[in-house]
Amino acid sequence: MLRDIERVLIDRERIATRVREIAAAMSADFARDTAHLPEAERDGRIVLMPVLTGSIVFVADLIRHLPHKLSLGLVAVSSYPGKSVESKGVSIRGELPADLEGKHVVIIDDILDSGQTLDVLSRLVRERRPASVRLCVLLRKPGKARIDVRPDYVGFDIPDEFVVGYGLDYDGFYRNHPEIVTLRPEAR
Repeated sequence: MLRDIERVLIDRERIATRVREIAAAMSADFARDTAHLPEAERDGRIVLMPVLTGSIVFVADLIRHLPHKLSLGLVAVSSYPGKSVESKGVSIRGELPADLEGKHVVIIDDILDSGQTLDVLSRLVRERRPASVRLCVLLRKPGKARIDVRPDYVGFDIPDEFVVGYGLDYDGFYRNHPEIVTLRPEAR
């Protein structure tokens, strides 16, 4: 695997620091969202909705820093099938979490590229009448989105390059690499 890496864009220390910062910002927002409720009603109103499979490593690290009673509502979406390095459109596989009414939902994705995934999911979630919907992405490619999607939480802005690692893959591989990296051309 290491021989396939061209260069490291974001090392594991920077990722860990930024994940803690995002968790702190989310935690402050959750506290504001529920401050008007009696204490007994504050728990269980937060739903994190990770977009599988790319965001799973990010979410696993993120939830360890969130001191709230929350639930996960996993959603499977395909937009980069096989060896594709560009989005081929959004295909939702399976059902969205059912009970979102009155909840504070955070949709979490690995990367904001075309904007299609977050646009489709946020519209579908809003139809279920949550108290709020926020968007969180680990990576964003500024200026690349074809749809105006504005995440509330962004880990890192990156150049318009194909990246893998920390949950992101190429043909199902490299998700386990602990850093965000580019691949050598011969590895793709």
